[in-house]
Amino acid sequence: QVRLMESGGGAVQAGGSLKLACAASLNSYYTYCMAWFRQAPGKEREAVARLATSGVSTFYADSVKGRFTISYENAKKSLYLQMNSLKPEDTAMYYCAAVQAPSYDCISRSTFSLYNIWGQGTQVTVST
Repeated sequence: QVRLMESGGGAVQAGGSLKLACAASLNSYYTYCMAWFRQAPGKEREAVARLATSGVSTFYADSVKGRFTISYENAKKSLYLQMNSLKPEDTAMYYCAAVQAPSYDCISRSTFSLYNIWGQGTQVTVST
């Protein structure tokens, strides 16, 4: 059974940086699409960034392009999200998600309903 566990959240001032990590007990035989989602109080869960564990392409929400970087380290089976130039509107619970899928399928997996494996979330709070 695949499990995901996020870490690295916290409170920072605007303009600061945080790096989130997601430890994943993935089956190395398969390819997964992995993503970071976030959800602020009263808002829908939105995709932040995603990639395929076997590919090189990455996809980002317009709101984080140029500030966030998603990466996957195969040896550690860990997904990361480097967040720079943080803004108060980045405040949310951040979730790691995964679904077994071919790498070319990741481009279309931008909604939470298309993922079936989730972590418990890690809180990011950005103050002014």
